[in-house]
Amino acid sequence: MPSKVPHGGARGYIIPIGGAEEKENSREILSRFVTLSGGSDANIIVLPTASRMSDTGARYEAIFRELGAAHVEAMDFDSRRDCEELGRLQRLESATGVFMTGGNQLRLSTILGGTPVAKSLRQMNAMGVHVAGTSAGAAFISEHMIAFGEEGHSPIAGAARLAPGLGLTNRFIIDQHFRQRDRLGRLLAALAYNPFAHGLGLDEDTAAFIGPDNELEVVGSGAITVVDASCMSFSSMDSVKEGEPVCMLGVQLHILVAGATYNLHTRKASAGVLAGR
Repeated sequence: MPSKVPHGGARGYIIPIGGAEEKENSREILSRFVTLSGGSDANIIVLPTASRMSDTGARYEAIFRELGAAHVEAMDFDSRRDCEELGRLQRLESATGVFMTGGNQLRLSTILGGTPVAKSLRQMNAMGVHVAGTSAGAAFISEHMIAFGEEGHSPIAGAARLAPGLGLTNRFIIDQHFRQRDRLGRLLAALAYNPFAHGLGLDEDTAAFIGPDNELEVVGSGAITVVDASCMSFSSMDSVKEGEPVCMLGVQLHILVAGATYNLHTRKASAGVLAGR
């Protein structure tokens, strides 16, 4: 569960990114993360745990330094034992921003889940530290995580397999590489199990910057598909067999592009700056 925000405090931004964010030319998403984290005073920790590529952490270290961050360090938590080392925890807790890379979200849940590192990340975010994740790192952010599933437009029973995530928030379920990998069906299937949460389908090079007021702003070159199943009047998920299509009635859907906003509390969408064009 999310950690409680101290009285008079404000939670840090939560920033899920749909993967394949621009790293070479217009680094709008990564640059904004650095600015939020303190700019030239930023102290950023990169967690490459999801990735099996040895250079992932070093690559993001170089990018964030080029964007002006004063202190950047990649910390490899390769085992659950690593997550209990006091020195590593103290270094993590000094950060003003934490960035989780892509890879395999099940590596994040099986290595970090239920450890002092996961607890620290929830407490840090509640105390104002900004936490971002791209691709697998984005999927891991919420309480309910899509571990894997099938592609396609329609919700199919069994198309989405859920697992516990980090738990920075319980307000949404993330799916990433959304339009590029045709994942609307599995996000709908996940919401058929749990209509309380919002579904956020993030295209590549697209991020949701979610502030302490639960206002989501879209940044990047793609779109975010917001699925609101809170008013769903019927779901056949409890009666269909695995592999069969699911009937869902009363689901609301929004397509948001850069500058558009969505309030996770009021469930209201706005075209934002686009409305003035």
